[in-house]
Amino acid sequence: MRVEAQTLEEAIIKAAKELNCSTLDLDMKVLQHPSKGILGFFKKNAIIEASNLKVSTENIKAEPRVEKKPQNKSEKRFDSKNKKSIHKVINEIKSGLDTLFGTGCFDISVVDVSSFDNTTIDIKLDGKDAALLIGREGHRYKALSYLLYNWINFKYGYHIRLEISEFLKNQEEMIDAYLVDIIEKVESGGKAQTKPLDGVLVKIALSKLRERFPDKYVGARNSKNGRFIVINERRDAKK
Repeated sequence: MRVEAQTLEEAIIKAAKELNCSTLDLDMKVLQHPSKGILGFFKKNAIIEASNLKVSTENIKAEPRVEKKPQNKSEKRFDSKNKKSIHKVINEIKSGLDTLFGTGCFDISVVDVSSFDNTTIDIKLDGKDAALLIGREGHRYKALSYLLYNWINFKYGYHIRLEISEFLKNQEEMIDAYLVDIIEKVESGGKAQTKPLDGVLVKIALSKLRERFPDKYVGARNSKNGRFIVINERRDAKK
């Protein structure tokens, strides 16, 4: 379904309400980014295409190498030839985050904004309302991460790594412990699959497994019990 609202966040929340699901279960694609226009003219609302991941599993598809994010080149405002260095945009991003959380309803501080690597901005947030911002099973964390990615990638061309009060660190440690047996199964039998994973764990596990097994097919699939990850031989490798 197509949903329109003044901001991406409002569009996501509206879609979740109309589809009677949480933001965690939304499969989204940004069709149009919001724009304030000039002197009130040419204003554009955010438009997204959304569906409920749990509604249908008849056509199971593997998740792409990178979590679904807008890839329409026509939407990108920055010129890749004139792309600013990551160190030059850090202050701009921190200023924008300070403004965002300074006027919001959450008691959250921007602890640090720095470069994680040459393509990724590391953002660290903390405060009294950190747990509220993370949400149950990380659903608010995922929505916020998606929104920040859209803003930063759309304007500057960089990816993000979002940490809220060590939530990401704890999730990574949890998934590391769980993946020990999965990795052993792949190394001994050539294939394996995880149990259904909640929230951000799917993204973390995908990243770690793809890094560990670059020559294998590693993809996320949907089931009635949630999303799980399959590790197997690539089809082209079998030929």
